[in-house]
Amino acid sequence: MIDLSGRVVLVTGAGSGIGRATAQMLGQAGARVAYVDWCPDRIEQAVLEASKRGHQVEGITADVSRSMDVDRAVQRTLDRWGALDILVANAGISPDVPVVDIDEAVWDTLIGINLYGVFYSARAAIPALKRSPSGRIVCTASHYGVIGKERLAHYAASKGGIIGLVRSLALELAPYRITVNAVAPGPIQTAIVERTPEQIRAWKERLPLGRLGEPEDVAGAILFLASDLSSWITGHVLQVNGGAFMQ
Repeated sequence: MIDLSGRVVLVTGAGSGIGRATAQMLGQAGARVAYVDWCPDRIEQAVLEASKRGHQVEGITADVSRSMDVDRAVQRTLDRWGALDILVANAGISPDVPVVDIDEAVWDTLIGINLYGVFYSARAAIPALKRSPSGRIVCTASHYGVIGKERLAHYAASKGGIIGLVRSLALELAPYRITVNAVAPGPIQTAIVERTPEQIRAWKERLPLGRLGEPEDVAGAILFLASDLSSWITGHVLQVNGGAFMQ
């Protein structure tokens, strides 16, 4: 069993889906977890559930597309626990839109959350991570960031940007023994995946493992990359998508 006792973690997008499952799993491993999300109601519910399980948690409402919000979230984490060891930059959105209908506002909103949010989070966390004996950054990318996807040009662009950012940060932060990695989920059964039963059936038929993923499938991979078991892995993109990357 992975033990993160004494570690302090900040998870963005922790109010639902992959982020919430990850925050819960890291808390179960003994970490003290700052739950960050733009929606106060989701944060309140997630923190209440984690508290009932005996986890040490802090709920923070923040919009990751705003650098001041992210700076404040990191500072609140430091004020609460005096350290930050692990950043999970997970917050993201995925509106399904044909490229000709992506106007500047739609593009800017998605890139602001998905890509700028990762950049702002890493930039704010790095000074504290440099002081940690086991600094970790784990980002949520997507296999669409490598292969592309129709009607998701903006999403694929943001996730491809995350992969480039992860590999650059991995090189820059290696002298400080901070590892930087990403997970690349495929279709996950979350609120972000709102599809008809026919579309879900078609997805399952295309996936080598024959099912959509669950948030916990990705959370387990993030837990590994956040732990000491991955201390010699950096700049890596872990495919967590039921074999979709081979299609």
